[in-house]
Amino acid sequence: MPVINGISKPAGVRCVQLDEQDRCKLFGRPERPAVCGSLKPDPDMCGSSREQAMRWLGATEALTAPAC
Repeated sequence: MPVINGISKPAGVRCVQLDEQDRCKLFGRPERPAVCGSLKPDPDMCGSSREQAMRWLGATEALTAPAC
């Protein structure tokens, strides 16, 4: 699993910085990791449900993972 800016977690694993409504507790704060702010959602990425979005993220992680 790659480490980006000190962050390492597999797709589908809940971020420890999410609140009960799945909102980022660090959004808009200077300590929010740059990698999080660089992810720009669009309709294809989000789909029409959380499940579709998680599948998209998992597939993207698999496609962009470094070779073993």
